[in-house]
Amino acid sequence: MVRPLPGLPGPGLTVTFTDGAVAAAAPEAATRTDARAEPTVHVLGVRHHGPGSARAVAEALDQVAPDAVVIEGPPELDAVAPLVASPAMVPPVAALVYRPDRPSAAAFYPFAAFSPEWVALRWALAHEVPVRFADLAATHVLADEAEDDEGSDLRRGPGRDPLGALAEAAGYDDAERWWDDVVEHGRQGPGVDRLEAFAAITEAMAELRRAEGDAGIVDTGNERREAAMRRVLRAVVKDGATRVVVVCGAWHAPALQLATWPSVAADNKLLKGLPKAKVAATWVPWTSSRLSRSSGYGAGVTAPGWYGHLLATEGDPLAPWLVRTARLLRDEQLDTSSASVIEAVRLAEALAGLRGRPLAGLSETLDATRSVMLGGRDDALALVSRRLLVGDDIGAVPLETPMVPLARDLADQQRRLRLTPKPLPTTVDLDLRTTSHLARSRLLWRLRLLRIFWGEPIDAGRTLGTFRERWLLEWAPELTVRVIEAAGAGTTVEAAASATARARAESAPHLGELTQLVGDCLLADLPEAVAATMAAVAERTALTHDTAALMDAVEPLARVQRYGDVRRADTELVGRVLSGIVTRVAIGLPAAAASLDDDAAVALAHRVGAVNRGVALLDDDGLRGAWLGSLAALADRQGLHGLLGGRANRLLLDGGRRSAPEVRVQLSLALSRGAEHTRAAAWLEGFLEGDALLLVHDHDLLAVIDEWLAGVPTTAFDDLLPLVRRAFARYAKPERRLIGQHVRALEPGALRSVAAVDAASAGGRDEERAARVLPRLLELIGREG
Repeated sequence: MVRPLPGLPGPGLTVTFTDGAVAAAAPEAATRTDARAEPTVHVLGVRHHGPGSARAVAEALDQVAPDAVVIEGPPELDAVAPLVASPAMVPPVAALVYRPDRPSAAAFYPFAAFSPEWVALRWALAHEVPVRFADLAATHVLADEAEDDEGSDLRRGPGRDPLGALAEAAGYDDAERWWDDVVEHGRQGPGVDRLEAFAAITEAMAELRRAEGDAGIVDTGNERREAAMRRVLRAVVKDGATRVVVVCGAWHAPALQLATWPSVAADNKLLKGLPKAKVAATWVPWTSSRLSRSSGYGAGVTAPGWYGHLLATEGDPLAPWLVRTARLLRDEQLDTSSASVIEAVRLAEALAGLRGRPLAGLSETLDATRSVMLGGRDDALALVSRRLLVGDDIGAVPLETPMVPLARDLADQQRRLRLTPKPLPTTVDLDLRTTSHLARSRLLWRLRLLRIFWGEPIDAGRTLGTFRERWLLEWAPELTVRVIEAAGAGTTVEAAASATARARAESAPHLGELTQLVGDCLLADLPEAVAATMAAVAERTALTHDTAALMDAVEPLARVQRYGDVRRADTELVGRVLSGIVTRVAIGLPAAAASLDDDAAVALAHRVGAVNRGVALLDDDGLRGAWLGSLAALADRQGLHGLLGGRANRLLLDGGRRSAPEVRVQLSLALSRGAEHTRAAAWLEGFLEGDALLLVHDHDLLAVIDEWLAGVPTTAFDDLLPLVRRAFARYAKPERRLIGQHVRALEPGALRSVAAVDAASAGGRDEERAARVLPRLLELIGREG
């Protein structure tokens, strides 16, 4: 059918749709001849990452048989373009241009199999036709003066969406649907002049650009880019090319037509005085998820998987796509019949007809899938979207691709250890008693030291003290830049991680950061870095008089000392430094606990608990005795904050330094009628932090608490209730229920028979079954039955 595009200024433009694709343009554009036909420059204005554009570009190239191909992109890519001819180059990939002196200043240029630029590049290399890239050079874009991202004139694009304007003129409310109908779903037969279709697009873009000019819109950044493109085209023509094909974004097409070129002087004026920086270029693997618009990629598409299917499928793509969908659903144990696939095809085609579309597009396909195959289930549709519409493809680059030495070493280790980078989250379980798994763990921890967060440890709080680790791995293309950034620290992952750790040890502002770094270096198996970091810890602890900072260092170092043998590491130096730290903490604790407000008391109570856990990990009776002695001195102090008093007494009871009768006396004094109620509640909160079994089995303690709580005056009860509830909220529901049963069994002012309480709560017992496990329990605790 023939449909005019209304609303566009200038002469009337008619676009012909044949099976959904542009077939002809304005008559004057089709019949116009150019006296300067030699040389000729054919401009193919495309949509980036469009399968219809890609197919049209391939056919146009076959039709023209050019002797030179020019593709939109920074000219720095000319040096690495030949690598695309390698069979090992598998899209999606991205060209990466970066500054070697500051790799964070980098730009990615993604390519998919359905990218028109990729098709043009592969065509040129396959036909041994010279190919060049044309755009504003990255040496200018990545220079210092152009680092303010989107605010820079060098990085700005057109001020409006040109495809949106064309879609609106054609009566569409969605630019994506319009482009799909006129180009992406085009199925023109052989012999159709593809150049006419591109001429129509160029003519439409020219009208839009003219409208912007009439409105006074000036885009200096875009003008510079097009001047740089024309500079490359002039060089190609000067080198003797007579049939040049240019593949570029549709917006640029009018500015690159030979007849519209301004003078060389005008273009040179636009490009004069631009800042420069030294840059390098390479290829890196990319992922289909990063091609989607949802990833934040400005030129991304809604459904990369769908577009890849459109390019790869000959004929109507609807039925094969729905078959793939059915196969996925069956793999996920979701019932899908062949009849439902047939009905979904019919519904999608009917929807396309009702909506006036030449073929069923993505929206019709999804609507039919949801209604017929999924029964309206959005969760199942989300699965289809994630696995098929976006996909989990990751590209590959040849081994001869330029890489920094660190990237090469990382790639070699990934292959050797069989840790393949994948774009989707993948869980990996490691057994550190296995040599290969231990090597994997070391690699992942070394990468984390380099800020290359490929893997995230799951349940990292226990990872140092077990022979097993679990990692969540997900490779993102941006990590390539992190690798390049880290390359300055060393040529191998081990050397770079060790150097980075030593540098961080020298500049670490806090002792806590240093102790954490010691653990990280141990996990990464970097002996030199461990030694350097421990030397920094020793120096810092010798100079610091901050007891709180020393307390923060105890538990991390104690874990290193206790569990270093899991990773076959030498922790002798850690033990020597830790001994001095614990001794100094024991001496300084009473003074550090003086005159604290509520917030400071809470912070110190947490530190006391951490030090106690750390000391418990050490097999050193001397250090344990010194620490418990310090807690005893703290617990007996007058005027001590109640939270610390209760916490110290509980730790002394758990550590065997004080007996239950002694602690009951302290509890009775703290909760006596003469004690201030808020201090008593704080004491109780500190005391109850820990295992609930204490109250389950020591009914005398429970009776003291119950008697105090029952005697709290009504006027103070409302203020104390949040503190008491917070103290008991730490216990699990079954533990709180059991404590409640014991409280109900208490007689007013005294305890009933403990045996009666136990009998009431124990229920039935199977003495025979209990006897079976007793020998094993005795063996575990080191006693003979």
